[in-house]
Amino acid sequence: MSDKIEIDVKSAKIVIEQGDITKQATEAIVNAANSSLRGGGGVDGAIHRTGGPKIMEECRKIGGCPAGEAVITTGGNLKAKYVIHTVGPIWRSGKAGEEEILTRAYQNSLALAQKKGIRSLSFPSISTGAYGYPLREASKVAINTISAYLKSHRKIEKVVVVLFSDNDFQVYQETLKEMGLI
Repeated sequence: MSDKIEIDVKSAKIVIEQGDITKQATEAIVNAANSSLRGGGGVDGAIHRTGGPKIMEECRKIGGCPAGEAVITTGGNLKAKYVIHTVGPIWRSGKAGEEEILTRAYQNSLALAQKKGIRSLSFPSISTGAYGYPLREASKVAINTISAYLKSHRKIEKVVVVLFSDNDFQVYQETLKEMGLI
């Protein structure tokens, strides 16, 4: 079984792969941040540790970010030039608007990338770690939202969804099959 899947969407490409988002060479990587932008565990902590203090300096100046919104900073010591910080929803059994917030987190990250002229970016699976969003449901939101955005906006050429574990990759692969994309 491959650890990388590529899907063509109009003139863009979606790549699903297993790996470490901090090693991505796309122009921007997306951070699954907390609303205070103060760093944390998981993807957020890894990005801050690898990217160095410049990212935190800029996050302090920004001050915070509400769930579903996105802000941008330097990439610091990362290969990526920028980090787009977005805050996903905390899972509360699916009855507190979580799907809408998660959709907005992806849409606003993509819109901010486009506004900055970024042509390639990498996402983690937002909200599926400490925030407890069920992976299968989150994968559907991620794929649907990214695909829809790329179909209606042509400036972004490549979106990579970087999944940390083999299990996460397999769930995304199953979702792609269910959606008829592979």
